[in-house]
Amino acid sequence: MTAAESGAAPAPTESPAATNLSLSVTPAKRAAWQQHLTLGPGDILNLSLFETPDTIVKDVPIRPDGRISFLQAADVPAAGLTIDELRAKMDAALAGYYQNPHTLITPVAFRSKKYFVLGAVATKGVFTLDRPLTVIEALARAGGLEIGVYEEKTVEMADLSRSFVVRNGERLPVDFERLFQRGDLSQNVALEPGDYLYFASVENSQIYVLGEVSSPGVALYAPRTTVISAISERGGFSPKAFQRRVLVVRGSLNHPETFVIDTAAILSARGPNFKLQARDIVYVSANPFVKAEDLMDTAAKAFLQSMIVTWSTLHVGPLITEPLIH
Repeated sequence: MTAAESGAAPAPTESPAATNLSLSVTPAKRAAWQQHLTLGPGDILNLSLFETPDTIVKDVPIRPDGRISFLQAADVPAAGLTIDELRAKMDAALAGYYQNPHTLITPVAFRSKKYFVLGAVATKGVFTLDRPLTVIEALARAGGLEIGVYEEKTVEMADLSRSFVVRNGERLPVDFERLFQRGDLSQNVALEPGDYLYFASVENSQIYVLGEVSSPGVALYAPRTTVISAISERGGFSPKAFQRRVLVVRGSLNHPETFVIDTAAILSARGPNFKLQARDIVYVSANPFVKAEDLMDTAAKAFLQSMIVTWSTLHVGPLITEPLIH
């Protein structure tokens, strides 16, 4: 077998996230989505016409279809619009019934913006982003990390080295170990709508076999598990698999150790098998690559997708209906 390549691979290249050197978001650090806040289903509004108090209608929800009705203006599209844009649409819809209508719109509650907290936390699920929140505040809302007993001691059950935040299909460069173990508040990023926070479990005795295999997913770890046995458990290589260089990723997502394994040599008895460890990621590429770093980003994305979808399917049903990682 060709000697395994090893070495630390750099973290995936991502757009920088806004950091926050306090526990909560300050007004001076508003994100782009806050500066151009759009409405969505579930948001509650008060509406009236200027200087016409008898037209006041309170607590009007934007319906699940994204529309809203007010006076003679029926089924006006509201989702995706700012309040000013909705006001202009309302004025246009009411112009045939009132002279120079000027609609007053006051938001009562913003309920359309969501974020997700999954994994080893006390309360898992979908949360409303009803005000600016940081990672620490989101974890507090979720009741903190799960607690368990190990060697008669109470311990937190999250593996911070494998925990992550996904935004717009990409992992943010947030290091949960630095944030929660070292108190590095530069990692305390502000959340945005649609963010996924995933806290991996320390009890995870699994291996992730991804890429060009017949059935990508989770393989159970045992002390004798090898790269070949793990791939076999997931149905073996697909016809497109490049077997001469299979990537194994071990350790923290932010500071991984990588190995490149010539599985073709193993299968032809020209080299010894490669023993895996719990929580290793095995990624089989369809194309040749020169360095482990060349494939790390693709492997990391496949891993994040697998972690969230697998956990959601097992614990909360079909919460994820489309790919998170593009």
